[in-house]
Amino acid sequence: MSTILIQVILGGLLTGFIYVLISLGLTLIYGVMDICNFAHGDFLTLAMYTAFVLSIWLGFDPIVSLPIVIILVGLFGALVYRLLIRQVLNSTGMAQIFVTFGLMIFIRGAMQAIFSANYRTISNPLIQGSFFIGPIALSKPQLVASLGAVIATVLIYLFITRTRTGWALQAVSENRQAASLMGIPVQKMYILAWALGAGCVGIAGSLMAEYYYIYPEVGALFGSLSFVTVALGGFGSISGVFIAGLLIGLTEVLGGFLLAPAYKYLLVYSLYFVIIVIRPQGIMGKKG
Repeated sequence: MSTILIQVILGGLLTGFIYVLISLGLTLIYGVMDICNFAHGDFLTLAMYTAFVLSIWLGFDPIVSLPIVIILVGLFGALVYRLLIRQVLNSTGMAQIFVTFGLMIFIRGAMQAIFSANYRTISNPLIQGSFFIGPIALSKPQLVASLGAVIATVLIYLFITRTRTGWALQAVSENRQAASLMGIPVQKMYILAWALGAGCVGIAGSLMAEYYYIYPEVGALFGSLSFVTVALGGFGSISGVFIAGLLIGLTEVLGGFLLAPAYKYLLVYSLYFVIIVIRPQGIMGKKG
């Protein structure tokens, strides 16, 4: 295997880890509440702009401001639930779709009105350059972002599967009425799910701000890919999201390398189409 191909594969895995973290927030919300947040990608935009503003006002590098961004975006997610989602929780699915879709349009318009449509970057980021493994060069910012994504994903998985609060979230996702009868505060679990879901993209956005362009619609592509990742892995399945995120990252990068950059997303969506036709519930999803 050539050095260039190895480097491309490693780049695809690093990209895939970022997709896993972004999609994890979406699958948490869906798994607990059966609601698709169409503004999920725009939460990422908010996180990146928050990191950018903190770097301008306070001189904080996105790595330094990471905890602040997580808290602020997580609180925004909780606020969205209290002000918007809670009002349509018992309404039709169409009402829920329109609420999150409208929120998506609002966030994009607000970011463009405040920051204009110009592309922005972090000046003199803390992490720059490349990391070499023999002849293979990896971007240090992307490597750090991917490692951060892996750590965050593992911690959230352990929280969901090994703590009492995580078990309560799983109980609510299985049967909210039964969970309520067992004394689990369902509304608090919903708020927590939205805070965690937004916090995931808060982590991803802050890490990505270190090396990626920031503009009002930056979350559009990642939002679309996160929906593909969640559907491909199986709605509500954390392990499925992990597999699908890496698969999509590899498909995107290898497709761009072996064919042409213009075809990389075509291959991603084609892969999604093929797998969904064969297995509609996704890789790790359950039938029904």
